[in-house]
Amino acid sequence: MQAIQIRNLRIDPPLLLAPMLGLTHSALRLIMLGFGGVGLLSTEMLSAKRLPGENSSISPYLLRTEREGPLSYQLLTSNDKEIDRAMDALQLLKADAVDLNMGCPSSAVGKFGAGVVLMEQPEEARRIVAEARLRTSLPLSVKIRLGSYADSRKLKAFCSMLEGEGVDMLTVHARFKHESFARRPRWAYIAEIKECIKIPVIANGGVFSVEDAETCLRVSGADGLMLGRGAVIRPWLFAEIARTVFGRYISEPVASLPDIYSAFVQTLNANYRPVYRLVRLKGFTKYFAQNYKFGHSLASRVQSSSSMDEAIERACTFFANNKSEINYVSQ
Repeated sequence: MQAIQIRNLRIDPPLLLAPMLGLTHSALRLIMLGFGGVGLLSTEMLSAKRLPGENSSISPYLLRTEREGPLSYQLLTSNDKEIDRAMDALQLLKADAVDLNMGCPSSAVGKFGAGVVLMEQPEEARRIVAEARLRTSLPLSVKIRLGSYADSRKLKAFCSMLEGEGVDMLTVHARFKHESFARRPRWAYIAEIKECIKIPVIANGGVFSVEDAETCLRVSGADGLMLGRGAVIRPWLFAEIARTVFGRYISEPVASLPDIYSAFVQTLNANYRPVYRLVRLKGFTKYFAQNYKFGHSLASRVQSSSSMDEAIERACTFFANNKSEINYVSQ
């Protein structure tokens, strides 16, 4: 597949990292970059209201190293009045792209009128997009779900509106508002969206393997893929898909699972203040542990740890007792 070009940003390969609360931070981005294959990185979702007051030198949400690029910053907002100052902040942060969150299904987010509920308020969504487009020349994307229920006409009208207001790229998480991650994504709905707009459309949801990627692209007709939890479990998944599906020259990864975990810990210790380390290690471990048959044991031991030292000691003990399950990462 071809690279995606939006304004001055080239996304090659067309593989994007999903914004995930508590997960899509600098430490995870650096681990994924070590394997290669990521066309566009992302922050986790950032409050447009709070962003202008954040100290980027200490905020765990804004920590970024020189290696992390191109990087898209995702904004969460419920009204256009917060956009102006947020865009000024992103310019200072040297954002490579801006994404607007109109897909988060959380009830806590929804009660403030943000996330996927904006799909039920198209005029408010229009004002937000129009203001964002007015305030920045950066590539602008929007991430949505399929809506609250099946209504193809309504979904297409919403997507056409976004394109009409100047959005450069659209990412679609192929589930409805009420559907959990356990529900198989509805990739075919993305194909319908592709029929009515001309901007690049990115498919998101349910890609955990090369086979998933191939199926998703075939069914959806999408221009690229956004990987989330699957790439937290297997940080080398971007490289596998880039090499196998997109034909990019990326060497096969060679690293043991304990080595990957150790590198993640080292990055946390090197770049984050102590108060921010443990919660991020717990979030990563919850998913990474799924590489092991008895990974729930690793996850629960780290989750119940009260300090980084305790968590690391418990993880090392688990790895030492599960050597037979450790294989070098090479697909």
